[in-house]
Amino acid sequence: MAFRFRLHLILVAVFAVCAHAWAADPPASTEPVDETDSTIDVQDGVPPPAAAAPKAGAEINLDDVRRFTAVMSLVKQAYVEPVDDHQLMLAAIKGMLVGLDPHSEYLEADELDQLNEDTSGSYAGLGLEVTTVDGFLRVIAPIDETPAERAGIKAGDTILRIDNVLVQADNLGDAVDMLRGVAGSDVTLSILREGSREPQDFKLKREIIRVASVRGRLLEPGYAYLRVSQFQAETGSDLRKRIAYLQKENGKPLIGAVLDLRSNPGGLLNAAVEVSDLLLDAGGIVTTRGRIREAGMAFQATPGDALEGASLVVLIDRGSASAAEIVAGALKDNHRALLMGRRSFGKGSVQTVLNLDDRHALKLTTARYYTPSGVSIQAAGIQPDIELADLALSENEGDAFGRISERDLRNHLKGDAETPAGKSAGDAKSKPSAPTDYALNEALNALKAMALQQRRAAPPVPTAKENKG
Repeated sequence: MAFRFRLHLILVAVFAVCAHAWAADPPASTEPVDETDSTIDVQDGVPPPAAAAPKAGAEINLDDVRRFTAVMSLVKQAYVEPVDDHQLMLAAIKGMLVGLDPHSEYLEADELDQLNEDTSGSYAGLGLEVTTVDGFLRVIAPIDETPAERAGIKAGDTILRIDNVLVQADNLGDAVDMLRGVAGSDVTLSILREGSREPQDFKLKREIIRVASVRGRLLEPGYAYLRVSQFQAETGSDLRKRIAYLQKENGKPLIGAVLDLRSNPGGLLNAAVEVSDLLLDAGGIVTTRGRIREAGMAFQATPGDALEGASLVVLIDRGSASAAEIVAGALKDNHRALLMGRRSFGKGSVQTVLNLDDRHALKLTTARYYTPSGVSIQAAGIQPDIELADLALSENEGDAFGRISERDLRNHLKGDAETPAGKSAGDAKSKPSAPTDYALNEALNALKAMALQQRRAAPPVPTAKENKG
């Protein structure tokens, strides 16, 4: 009895201190949190917003307090292994946040360091973005040019075991830590793929993951490919530089561009806003709404389109999440781009890092975000304008007849454009290598069709006769 009495006193004292804090006047400042500090998926440290005064009837129910103390007392007395107060309190805090949603969590010092590493884009691991779904560890997306991507791990894969350690609902945090480790060390993942009955084992080697969030190249003269793999602090400025470089390489303004957001797990909210603003000349980008005043924000595009109005196709898939969905939604709702691919992941919530002290913080869901048309994509995703199947391209083998055409027939009429070797001028060009990316190939074809439509819609050029006046 003495032990139980002492435990009750400890907890009553804790709640008494909390009650005193709740009764205190809230800070007077009502300035909104800086938009560059609010984050999605990967967060910077954000100071806690001003606490609202407690409403009438919002006090903690004493029956709940008694039940909590009773459970804690019984666990300490009867659990098979000894547990201390700190261990139980920490488990209670983590359980409280896990019970809210898959993205809210309690962060200790090592987890805060990991968060900073994610933001900077450099860490030792496999290059996997994961989340928890119904007690399972699910892959959101592998990051480009990482061990996970090279091994063939895909969005939607479920990780069952890590080095033969079963991943369970009560050790998901430890499982995520096990994905990281010393560069050069080996790890084996047992993965169940959607549609498969048996898991597959993937052996990977950890390495330093330096995520270059922006890549790009010319697909053909006038047509650019822009790949954004993650939204980091410098993604907006890196994309601007890459577009300028490709325009210079092209020698004249681009005709069109493909923005590839496939398997992009998200990142910083302000990076998504910068990328959207870079490609829009006007219009809304995203709004956020939450219970506290600071969670309500609205972002608008500023004049200036880095592509100078060139046609734009955006590729998305089931691994396009969060910040990637903000960009896709902004470009779609403002009729700036054609979306192609598959329905996106559907993460429409904003997480903010609220510091408790220098070594502890909460990553808490504080708002939902809405596309410019006022639609929340939470758990629904963004539907592309043109849906594409998950296919790959391969080059056809030559047919038995060698592709006979009119010019191969004996005594055929000579064509005006026929070359002496029997080939038309159009065939004199070197044959490009066969593409393998089906979605990218379709996006390029769509860009060419859009460019053709724009040329037909342009005013006709006056003929020489019309110019004589």
